[in-house]
Amino acid sequence: MPLQQVGPSLPQEMLQHAKSENLGFTSYPPAYLSLKSKGTNLLNGANFASAASGYYSATAKLYHAISLNEQLEHFKDCLNILVGVAGKSNASSIISGAIYVLSAGNSDFIQNYYLNPLLYKNLYALGARRIGVTTLPPMGCLPAAITLYGPDSNECVERLNHDAVNFNKKLNTTSQGLQKQLPDLKLVLFDIYQPLYDLVTKPTENGFFESRKACCGTGLLETSVLCNNKSIGTCANASEYVFWDAFHPTDAANKILAEDLLIAGISLIS
Repeated sequence: MPLQQVGPSLPQEMLQHAKSENLGFTSYPPAYLSLKSKGTNLLNGANFASAASGYYSATAKLYHAISLNEQLEHFKDCLNILVGVAGKSNASSIISGAIYVLSAGNSDFIQNYYLNPLLYKNLYALGARRIGVTTLPPMGCLPAAITLYGPDSNECVERLNHDAVNFNKKLNTTSQGLQKQLPDLKLVLFDIYQPLYDLVTKPTENGFFESRKACCGTGLLETSVLCNNKSIGTCANASEYVFWDAFHPTDAANKILAEDLLIAGISLIS
């Protein structure tokens, strides 16, 4: 069963761990725009995600990321390729049986605000029937959020966390409504708010040394192209940190978070 991911990549590595390693896949679904996503390779799934994108197109433009609308167009192109590779009947079966994971919203709330159920309806219209959607994380606990909205403080920004909780409640209501509207749709919410909040507020209990600052650079604001192994100040051992950059968890944190997703995702594959 192929695995399709749509959205930005806040918990992308977390989702990859949960979907690929724990579910018995020998490799991660390759990026759709890479040379590996050609011909029969697409039968094993594809990753349409783009780091720093969001529900709102302006968020994607801000970071020169691929918007969700563009990702949806790539998915349409993928459908045509699958028909050519597997035949129309087999392609239809593959698409309806695949698992789709949407993860977006964090960047929107840091820069914008938008909630659009049309994205899910469009995926459904293209044949998707098993969709997993991640909730917003505790945004006020992200290093960048504390730096921008909580100056002179090392504590989480409560008003941002409050916004995330309210958004997640609305996301739950929207998902329930969509399941009533769209026959045969399985839509599961993956809660990443509480698991990540626990890692941030109880780092030592979970095997981490630092949760306020990220590993990359100063650990306060760097992300995207500003964040790499050669950035001045980058830590020597990322596994001791909850965050790799100012927005994204480390691989070590993602592995812990992935375990929580597996339980919620059982209903998608049953």
